[in-house]
Amino acid sequence: MSFRLAQRLHGLPQPATIAMSAKARALRAAGVDVISLALGEPDFPSPPEAVEAAYQAGLRGDTKYPPVGGQPALKAAVAKKFLDENGLSYAPEEILIGNGGKQLIYNAFAATIDPGDEVIVPVPYWVSYPIIAQMMGGVAVPVPCLESDRFRLRAEALRTAITSRTRWLVLNFPNNPSGAILERDDLEAIAAVLRDAPHVLVMADEIYEHLTFDGRRHVSLASVAPDLKDRILTINGMAKAYAMTGWRVGFGGGPQPLIKAMTSIQSNATSGICTLAQAGAVAALSTPAARRDAMRDVYQQRRDIVVTALRTMKHVSCAMPEGAFYAFPGIGAALGKTTAKGRVLTDDVAFAEALLEEAHVSVVPGSAFGQPGHIRLSVAASDDMLREACLRLSHFLDTLG
Repeated sequence: MSFRLAQRLHGLPQPATIAMSAKARALRAAGVDVISLALGEPDFPSPPEAVEAAYQAGLRGDTKYPPVGGQPALKAAVAKKFLDENGLSYAPEEILIGNGGKQLIYNAFAATIDPGDEVIVPVPYWVSYPIIAQMMGGVAVPVPCLESDRFRLRAEALRTAITSRTRWLVLNFPNNPSGAILERDDLEAIAAVLRDAPHVLVMADEIYEHLTFDGRRHVSLASVAPDLKDRILTINGMAKAYAMTGWRVGFGGGPQPLIKAMTSIQSNATSGICTLAQAGAVAALSTPAARRDAMRDVYQQRRDIVVTALRTMKHVSCAMPEGAFYAFPGIGAALGKTTAKGRVLTDDVAFAEALLEEAHVSVVPGSAFGQPGHIRLSVAASDDMLREACLRLSHFLDTLG
C-alpha cells in the first residue's frame, strides 16, 4: 500500500532553526570545525537546586502519573511567580503546565482555531507560530514591524490587520529573533485597539521576559490592561531564563474556560508533565533572582561583542537587540554577490548555507522568521566562540565579489 499523509501536513515546513542545526551537526560529524549559532539554547547549567530537587523527588518515589494540568506545588509556584513578578493573579484552575511553552501554544490553537480563522503574527516571528496555526487550519496574518522602528508592533498596523476572522494576536516580546521589546505606552496603544475588537484573543509569549538589557524591564499586557485579562493567555517557562531547555516545562495563565479546553487537549495528547521535571521547576522558581540577573548581564555583554563587530562589517546593518539572546542583522546588501567559492547569494537562505559550508558558521536565514534579507545569530555561546564566529563572518563578507 502507498503511505498517505494527513492533509494538514501538506506544505508544512520544517522549522529552519532545526534544519540548520542538523546541517551543522552533520558537518561536525564529518570532522569540520563548525560554530553553531543557530539554536536559541542557553549555554549555562541548570540551577543545582533544580537538579537536586528532581533527584530527591525520584528517591522518594514521586514517579507516578501526575495530574494532567500540573502538580499542585508547581501550580502554586507559578501563581506566586505571576503575582510577584507580573502583578497577575491566577487561581490554580487558570494555570496549565505543559511540555515546554510550545505545547501550550499548540494546545491553545488546537482548542480554539477552526479552518479559516486568522492568527495575527508580528514580523519577524518565531518560526513555530505560523506553522502551528497552519496545522490547525488557521491562516497566519503577518504584520510587519520595521527595523527602523526597533521592530516594535505599532497599534495602527495591528488595527489594519484585524478582520472578522481574526481569532488570535500573538505577542512575543522580548522578541525572537529581533530582541525587540514593547514599552508600556506601546502596550497601552495595543490595548486600545483590542478593546475595539472583543472577538480577538491574545497570546502573550513572555519566555524571554527576564532577558532585557540596558536597564529595561518587561511589562505584561494583562497587567497594563487588566480589563482584557479574560482573553489573554500569558505563556512562559523554564527554558530560557533558567537554562532548563531539556526539562521541558512551560506554563501558562489565562481565563478558566480556555485553560480547561487546553487541558482537555493535553489530556488526550501527552497527559501530565514529567514529575521529576516539575519538582525541579518548583525549586528553580524559588532560586534568588540574582543568579538569573547574572546570566542576563552575561548575555548583554555578549550582545555588545557581536553587535559591535557586526556594525564594522561590509554589507551589514544591525538594530540593537533590547532583549532575548539574538542578533538579527540585515544582509540585504550582500545578496546578489558571489562567494570566494563561486556561489551566488540569491537570497538569505543561500547566504546562510554558504556561510555554513564555506566559513563553517551556522546561522538561521531571516526568511524563516518572515523577514528575508536577514540572518539570526544566537549569542548564547562563549565570548571566544562569538569572536571567532564574527571573524569568520567578516572574512566571508570581505571576500564577496
